[in-house]
Amino acid sequence: MTLSGRTIILVISGGIAAYKSLDLIRRLRERGAVVRPVLTKAGEAFVTPLSVGALAGGKVFGDLFDRDDEHDVGHIRLAREADLVLVAPASADLMAKAAGGFAPDLATAILLATRAPVLLAPAMNPAMWSNPATQRNVARLRDDGVRFVGPARGEMAESGEAGLGRMSEPLGIVAAVEAILGDAAPRGPLAGVRMLVTAGPTHEPLDPVRYIANRSSGKQGFAIATAAAAAGASVTLVSGPVGLPDPRGVTVVRIETAAEMLAAAEAALPADVAVMAAAVADWRAAAPQDRKIKKGAGGAPQLDLVPNPDILATIARHGTLRPALVIGFAAETDDLLANARAKLAAKGADWIVANDVSPAGGVMGGDYNTVHLVTASGVESWPKSGKDEVAARLVGRIAETLSDRRTAAE
Repeated sequence: MTLSGRTIILVISGGIAAYKSLDLIRRLRERGAVVRPVLTKAGEAFVTPLSVGALAGGKVFGDLFDRDDEHDVGHIRLAREADLVLVAPASADLMAKAAGGFAPDLATAILLATRAPVLLAPAMNPAMWSNPATQRNVARLRDDGVRFVGPARGEMAESGEAGLGRMSEPLGIVAAVEAILGDAAPRGPLAGVRMLVTAGPTHEPLDPVRYIANRSSGKQGFAIATAAAAAGASVTLVSGPVGLPDPRGVTVVRIETAAEMLAAAEAALPADVAVMAAAVADWRAAAPQDRKIKKGAGGAPQLDLVPNPDILATIARHGTLRPALVIGFAAETDDLLANARAKLAAKGADWIVANDVSPAGGVMGGDYNTVHLVTASGVESWPKSGKDEVAARLVGRIAETLSDRRTAAE
């Protein structure tokens, strides 16, 4: 049992996704974990203490001023006994309180008092998740060392609502817990390194059924995130719409549009390394239609397009939050190296991974890449390789470069 003997404080805050926490308790206990549930007042509106306690096999905690618990400062005791504090669902309200250091109830008091790792599984309406206030709170919490799993994209509880904000599924949350507790002190050449990776395409809606996109599969970015996590890095992977499972031990944020990807990437800062492998759509509709565009006698409709934000350039010029190493990708069908050198200079990146996606080199979305690593000092040409091999080679070069910089600074 992978979590045998581990004590997990599970905070259940308010939100319809609280029903998933019942299954989450069962999944954690199947793996040997001791689950101590803390149910907020808002959480009690969605699940009952009776059902939570029955599944957890013990008492449900909820009142900061409970006489039976607080005679020995119960919130401090709970915080100290935990191997991990997991909040699922994590509401926008609870995250705001935690980011500000407020502790008006038992759940937030535990978050303030614990020295154990903290993992949040956000769940809220897409508008609430994308709100600048929520994103500021997420950035503050990440900066404080809090880890996240999700949110995911999908249908909301509200009729007709869909987008980024669903709580991750219980097995995905369990995998994130196992990744944290399976190796409390990460080892490897990238131990202690925080890495941001972007992957996949973006989908820019024209109307409810059509969008602008490209053939990116996301495989290369996912392979890089997997290799970096295996090397000990703490990885946040921001992915466009792809059909790939979340890599083990990686915090995954699923998005759809370029604007959402930029917001998620900025929320993941500060980071030591950024690998921008996503194939972001260059343009989006100036005004996406809320109804399907119909065929007309006048022929094809005229599309009014505007440029998308330049995510690579924005991260590379992010002032004090700029990662120490910023790596971009250039997928080209011709003039590969000339275009890659131009991109290196124009974007302010440190490296460009130039990827030949011509029919001869390996069409975008395939399983092999023909890659050249372009830096200010020259070009390294790598043989045609599978994407896992390219990822391993790139992660090795990242580790070597960071090690050389540390040595030079000593």
